[in-house]
Amino acid sequence: MIGRGLPRAPRRRLIGMGMFSFVSFWLLIALGVWQVHRWHHKDRVQRRIDAAQLAPPVPLPSHPTPYQKVAIAGHWIAGRAAFFGDQVRNSVAGPVRGAQLVMPFRRDNGDVVMVDLGWVPGTAPKPVPVPAGPTQVSGYVQAAQKPGLFSAQDNVAGRIFYTLDPRRIGAGLGLNRVADFTLIVVGPKPLAGGPVPAPRLPHPPNNSEQYALTWFGLAMVVVFEFFFYARKQLGESS
Repeated sequence: MIGRGLPRAPRRRLIGMGMFSFVSFWLLIALGVWQVHRWHHKDRVQRRIDAAQLAPPVPLPSHPTPYQKVAIAGHWIAGRAAFFGDQVRNSVAGPVRGAQLVMPFRRDNGDVVMVDLGWVPGTAPKPVPVPAGPTQVSGYVQAAQKPGLFSAQDNVAGRIFYTLDPRRIGAGLGLNRVADFTLIVVGPKPLAGGPVPAPRLPHPPNNSEQYALTWFGLAMVVVFEFFFYARKQLGESS
């Protein structure tokens, strides 16, 4: 029995600390094991993303995810464009203000998809030249966003939006039958002056290994803390 031979009060404190340490130890171990499982899961996801990044795009499925490269067929709706966000980037000449250029693309089935072509400098959206006639565009799918409590107010008249809501952006451009997702173009860096597309598919971080080590380390700290506490109690009562 813990603390046998100790006076009643120190023994009760030692038993209480022992129970607290026991529960804390196994709780921290459970959290560490959970993070190990998450690390393996995220590693598998990252491997699938890396494979999709190297593979050619697949036709847009019914339920696409942000971690696959997809392609849609149709034609561009030229002459219409909007800005999403407000971002400053560094250049040789100094900081340059710009935003993501969004243009509409009509699929063969008649639906309109808002396509994020990439970052461009400027304070007002201007359409860029796009191919005429049937073509394809590829990238990854971004689900529609909802404005947050602190989101900036959209400037619909100026076609500048701060929430990536494709249907709202499409309505601002006078379009209907707009899909509830945005296609984010992925590609190499274009010629000077063109939109700068996303360089690759989204790649979520995997820090679970570090978190697991942290939880396991804290579990060991609990063991050492109880050991030193118990030694102190026994020393004071001897």
